[in-house]
Amino acid sequence: MSKGLILMLCYIFLAPLIGGLLEGFDRKISARMQRRVGPPLLQPFYDVIKLFNKETITVEIAQTFLILTYFILMVVTGAMFFLGSDILMCFFVLSTAATFLYFAGVITSSPYSSVGAQRELIQMMTYEPAVLLTCVGFYLAAGSFNVADIAQTPISYIAYLPGFFVAFVFILTIKMRKSPFDTSASHHMHQELVKGITTEMASKNLALFQVTEWYENVFLMGVIGLFIINTNPVSIAVAVAVILLTYFLEILIDNSSARMKWQEMLKITWGVTLFTAGVNLIILMIVK
Repeated sequence: MSKGLILMLCYIFLAPLIGGLLEGFDRKISARMQRRVGPPLLQPFYDVIKLFNKETITVEIAQTFLILTYFILMVVTGAMFFLGSDILMCFFVLSTAATFLYFAGVITSSPYSSVGAQRELIQMMTYEPAVLLTCVGFYLAAGSFNVADIAQTPISYIAYLPGFFVAFVFILTIKMRKSPFDTSASHHMHQELVKGITTEMASKNLALFQVTEWYENVFLMGVIGLFIINTNPVSIAVAVAVILLTYFLEILIDNSSARMKWQEMLKITWGVTLFTAGVNLIILMIVK
């Protein structure tokens, strides 16, 4: 059995466990930052199990199909990545998954869910340039879009792609639905959109959405690790440390920032992307 196939199977079966534990640490650390005790570390798993055991209630029957498709495409995205496939194709599938989430939001005709879904599209428009530039950066540095080829480097690519790394970490705040960029959904109901795109999701649909988010977070952390991984086995430990530090940074930003309007989110994110990744791209093209 190849190394890529083993990593793919590990992702499919272990990503929900890792993602749930990361969320558990997220809640615990956030509570400590707010001088609260916080829930148990395994509380995210208790919540999801409880939702799966509830009676299925949907505003629109088609929503179940759309969320299930969103889940499947997200699993396929991560599976392709850890198998060592084309990273550009991975992000294309990821964007397709986000589109199905959008449809799951607007199909209910709920004003809160619909506006949240529209903001989800705006978020996609905001972070896609950084995502595409990251793929281009890896290609210019490694000469290939394949994750397996990118990982086979004697020197970590963060040495060549620091600007791309900063841009990607910046858009993680949007992808992970953290303040100040949690414009399409919120973990709290006391805001102008109630729960945004997830307002009309309940029972199994909401549980499946949550598990899908765990899969996505593990995939995104895998991309962060790709900046660090090289042929030296020690780089694996370094990559894990960088991933945990990045995740903690996102928690810190979430707990120290107020929500921002989507217009400001668009301006700031594009500005950071063009400055960091754009300058890095120009330098990389000149050097190469």
